[in-house]
Amino acid sequence: MAQPTHPSSTASAPRHIAIIMDGNGRWAKQRSRPRTFGHGEGVEALRRTVEAAGDLGVRYLTVFGFSTENWRRPTEEVSALFDLLRLYVARDLDKLVKEGVRVRVIGERASLQSDIAQIIGNAEAKTRHNDKLNLIIAFNYGGQDEIARAAKKLAADVAANRVSTAEVNAESFARYLDTAEWPAPDMLIRTSGEYRLSNFMLWQAAYSELVFVDTLWPDFDKAALEAAIGEYNKRERRFGGTDPVVP
Repeated sequence: MAQPTHPSSTASAPRHIAIIMDGNGRWAKQRSRPRTFGHGEGVEALRRTVEAAGDLGVRYLTVFGFSTENWRRPTEEVSALFDLLRLYVARDLDKLVKEGVRVRVIGERASLQSDIAQIIGNAEAKTRHNDKLNLIIAFNYGGQDEIARAAKKLAADVAANRVSTAEVNAESFARYLDTAEWPAPDMLIRTSGEYRLSNFMLWQAAYSELVFVDTLWPDFDKAALEAAIGEYNKRERRFGGTDPVVP
């Protein structure tokens, strides 16, 4: 996996931004509405953020759509989250194609409903030639699960003598992760005032700048994204060294 890019304080945006889209339920509760209503408004925030990221020159945007732990939620809420994925793709896919957005989905797919797997495959195929913005949706994804699956694939290659143990290191292991094709996130944003990663991109976020904002996800917009980028551009990134790393 490539190292994150290192924009200076004058850079408009980091190359790769990851977002934990949190706060839909609380946003709905504040308005005495069901949690599913908040998730619907969260999709609108995602639409705004994808558009804003493209306008600001972000090359990779990874969003946490559905975690491996979200299966513990009530059945009706899980069903609603799946319905929102269907709706988002059905309504926005042609627009994403037109605007040069490439859609990729990471996470465990074997347990997904067949129509969801088909929707994901169609979105990836239809946008595969786009190169303005890579929209990476983490769906049925967990960082620990991803690392475990990568370890299984690596172990199989070692057992089959395709890889020797002498070749195993952090760089070679990263090639087995779902995100092997992309650079690690430069910045990871979590909304809603929570201060944890919640099993999101545990390997990839090793040197990401973490930005926690109080805004509930349905209220997130271009101004909030620009404010987070402004905070990011104040940081000095050393990657374990003593001097800031610059382009």
